[in-house]
Amino acid sequence: MTIKRFEKRKAFTMLEIMAVLIILGLLAALVAKKVSDKVDQARVATTKANLKLLHQSVNQFKMDTGRFPTEDEGLYALLDQPSDVTNYPVGGYLETTDIPPDGWGEDFIYELYPESGQPFVIISYGADKEEGGEGYDADLYSTDAR
Repeated sequence: MTIKRFEKRKAFTMLEIMAVLIILGLLAALVAKKVSDKVDQARVATTKANLKLLHQSVNQFKMDTGRFPTEDEGLYALLDQPSDVTNYPVGGYLETTDIPPDGWGEDFIYELYPESGQPFVIISYGADKEEGGEGYDADLYSTDAR
């Protein structure tokens, strides 16, 4: 009669280790994609909020001074009083000392009397930082953020 001996396993096989690494890699890729989408969504939301704030501030500037900031003055007229303006509030129109950037860290573009027929528009070129685009690369306008 032969007695079967059970040997204790001392390590994982290379195949088992590879299977675990592949599964972990797939899970990490799924998590990274979800996180990346959330970051992009947050950047769009931040940009829209800043566009709304700046749009309202430019409108308040117009109500107080009787004119919109010129394109040369740009949004900096909300921080520093132009020389020909009266009724300018102490501290300007923003609670910060800088113009907030868009969600991708770029400066907003201010256009006076754009082709849309609006008195002014403030634009972010989106994730690609170029005019046009779709999805997260799409341009965002202050006239749409209201």
